[in-house]
Amino acid sequence: MSDYSEVCLKTFLRDQGKLFDEPVAGNIEEAEAFLEDCMAVVVDSIDEVRGYFEEEGVDVDGMGPDELEEASEVFPLPDGKYLIVEG
Repeated sequence: MSDYSEVCLKTFLRDQGKLFDEPVAGNIEEAEAFLEDCMAVVVDSIDEVRGYFEEEGVDVDGMGPDELEEASEVFPLPDGKYLIVEG
């Protein structure tokens, strides 16, 4: 089993159109394999989302929490965590 919760996988499966023009996964197993392949990460807070982007060299200066949450790579999870998927 991966580090991705079932809720995380279902959220990605449901919302993948936010980042990709065509589906990259059709079921839970494919979603899990895709997230593992692209080394998607789950972080605990929007501050950690900001930190992740800063470490990756993305200019997030001036972006508020709502803008970060709306980024196509960021998938808010029902438990308050965030899935970050590099497209």
